[in-house]
Amino acid sequence: MKNIAFIILAVVMPVFLHAQSPTNDFYDDAPTYFLSGPTMIEVAGEIENPGFVNLLDFPMHSVIVKEAELTGTNNKFIGAYRYDGISLYDILDYFILNKDNKDEFAPIIDLYVEIENEAGEKTILSWGELYYPVHRDEILIATQVARIVPSKTKDLWPMPQKTKLVVASDLITERNIVNPSKITIRSADMTFDVEKGMSPMFAPEITVYDNEKQVQEISELPEDLCNITYETTFYGRGRGIHSTTPFTGVMIKDMLADDFKLTPESISKGYFVVAAEDGYRAVFTFSEMMNRNDQSELLLIDEGDTDGGKFRLFPAFDFFSDRAIKSVKGVYYKELE
Repeated sequence: MKNIAFIILAVVMPVFLHAQSPTNDFYDDAPTYFLSGPTMIEVAGEIENPGFVNLLDFPMHSVIVKEAELTGTNNKFIGAYRYDGISLYDILDYFILNKDNKDEFAPIIDLYVEIENEAGEKTILSWGELYYPVHRDEILIATQVARIVPSKTKDLWPMPQKTKLVVASDLITERNIVNPSKITIRSADMTFDVEKGMSPMFAPEITVYDNEKQVQEISELPEDLCNITYETTFYGRGRGIHSTTPFTGVMIKDMLADDFKLTPESISKGYFVVAAEDGYRAVFTFSEMMNRNDQSELLLIDEGDTDGGKFRLFPAFDFFSDRAIKSVKGVYYKELE
């Protein structure tokens, strides 16, 4: 039987912060409550040192979240909260990766993690979401919560009671599953022919698959889609600065929206593998590509008949350039089983 520890403080025991001395912090005006749930988290998968971690051993981080769920074609607002908890960035920091496919493809950007609770619910995060984002430590296992109460209406949103995964960048918060107890690290189970140093490299079109079924072929960007320009300092994890040239393209979610709908299942369990002509590839979860609340989008850019063309990605939400894949040849959608 697993040795699982629990936070035993009841949710009816508020912790008052700054109760006597109000501050300018809008997110610290209401009582903070402890959430009940497991504090021992199992970490498994493609790592050399699987085992358990104790959430009580890590520093706390805070995120502010407006939670909503999908109801039919509309979004239903649940509440606004400040969550305090343990960053998955910290939890996984000392687990040594040992990818199953490392001999074929050494980069770590095709990794993802399954988050599972004791009820058997699962959700997915990409390794890029955890270790490449501009804004770090915004994916937590929350152990405390406070309402963000409107100053005029005084609305008291339903109070969560259990620890939960919180992904601050999600618009529809289906991935915020309660009482997470296990994290499993995996590499995408797909094989591509890898040719390092391919030059010139060019893919004239992108083939899009829903599992094994081809659903789309992209050879041109539609003229009716709005172009977005991101000013950027383009910086790689290995080679450092590449350029400060702006990137202009269309949101890839607009290209894929007809074939991949927002559903609770796709938001919580869906992911895309994006592959280049030379076999380079990366994992993006459905949610980070199609369900963002931060207006940082994944752009698809037409670079024309050039080396590295025709299409490339620009992930505006990433600090590093490693997932800005050139000569995109295939986009493959999968879901956790």
